[in-house]
Amino acid sequence: MLKFHNFCFIIAILAAFSFIPILYKCQLSSNCYSFQKPEIDLLTFPSSWNLLYFPSDHPPQTLKIALFVKKWPQISHAGGLERHALTLHLALAKRGHQVHIFTTSSPNTSIPNLVFHLSEPTVGGYLNQTVVWSQFRTQNSTATPFDIVHTESVGLMHAQAKDVTNLVVSWHGIAYESIHSDIIQELLRAPEEQQAAMLTKEVMRVVEEVRFFPRYSHHVATSDHAGDILKRIYMIPGERVHIILNGVDEAIFRPELSLGNELKHELGIPQNGSLILGMSGRLVKDKGHPLIFQALKEIFMENNRFQQSVVLVIAGDGPWGARYKDLGANILVLGPLGRADLAKFYNAIDIFVHPTLRGQGLDQTPSEAILSGKPVMTTRVASLTGSVIVGPELGYTFSPTVESLKKTLYRVWKDGKVVLEKKGKAARQRGLKLFTATKMTAAYERLFLCMSKEAYCKYPNPFY
Repeated sequence: MLKFHNFCFIIAILAAFSFIPILYKCQLSSNCYSFQKPEIDLLTFPSSWNLLYFPSDHPPQTLKIALFVKKWPQISHAGGLERHALTLHLALAKRGHQVHIFTTSSPNTSIPNLVFHLSEPTVGGYLNQTVVWSQFRTQNSTATPFDIVHTESVGLMHAQAKDVTNLVVSWHGIAYESIHSDIIQELLRAPEEQQAAMLTKEVMRVVEEVRFFPRYSHHVATSDHAGDILKRIYMIPGERVHIILNGVDEAIFRPELSLGNELKHELGIPQNGSLILGMSGRLVKDKGHPLIFQALKEIFMENNRFQQSVVLVIAGDGPWGARYKDLGANILVLGPLGRADLAKFYNAIDIFVHPTLRGQGLDQTPSEAILSGKPVMTTRVASLTGSVIVGPELGYTFSPTVESLKKTLYRVWKDGKVVLEKKGKAARQRGLKLFTATKMTAAYERLFLCMSKEAYCKYPNPFY
């Protein structure tokens, strides 16, 4: 028996020593690590790239990027698609990438690593495709051709884009999404208003888009819902569709109590008194302003306490700006604000109300409010409920009807400031993981790097 134990001991010693070369080999090679941490091809990642972590240090390679956008806005007056282009490509330029912008306007001052190629817009306000394509080909035929071509929506039309293999298009709204918006607006149409023929037109637009979208090499969907549509309805292969949520500047949009108090003082609002609702953006019909106007009008008529204890602050301009003033002195219309003043606005309010009737793309104003630590109350459209307000702990959603909106406004009022503050903190924590300009820029940069060199497409499997 003793001899058998001695034999087992000797075998164990020999096995241990025989494993040492394997360990040594693992130290000198990444093979063992790769076995433990399998990698995925980023181009096949089905969810938002904002969920992934990309190092924030210097990029491993600087790129020469061509951007097509119909208008390059002033920093303080950027909105929608243009704000996305500005936020993203300013950040890429700061990271050392050289960005050539084919557009119809430029800033008054020069910005390092940004080169503008200007042209006169068409009568419809679009880029003149003949001119910008000629400009692009001239630049692309130099000793250093473009590594990546990026177009914001149809800045570069599909007729030119179809043969560009290193091209990415970012969609900020597609026709299939707008069908939902048209249905909502038809249901809200007053009997005396003329019926629109938009639904039939939108269906044909979807058919047209399904036909020409595949001509673009790679597609970025700015919401989870849009990504699903591009793959299922538009039948674009999954490895060519990438979800990158819009991000906003977290250095500007952040909780700062003093900024909010400053605006309250300027507006004469008591520091700890009224519940403050906030709205911003274009004050037009398709942003839902007739809907919330009617809801507030009815609530004010039926509940005097609500009217006396709630203040609505509106940042923006449009036809409905003057009408809001008819609701009373506690409706404050500030007009359009620059980003610094918007930061004050978000910090002054208790909740951001977003009654949009448009389901296209992913609006950036809810993200600005969220990063400022405020909960959002928004229409139940797929882009927002699928990517932004994904649960009741983050805010409130309502159907686009006066009754549903009134019910939600009453709930917000009854929940009060303490509950709203708790929801706002939860929303910000999630927003920091998804909706910052840093996260968006890192995701786009990695996509561009991946398209320029296959080695950058490898990423440790996040589900392993």
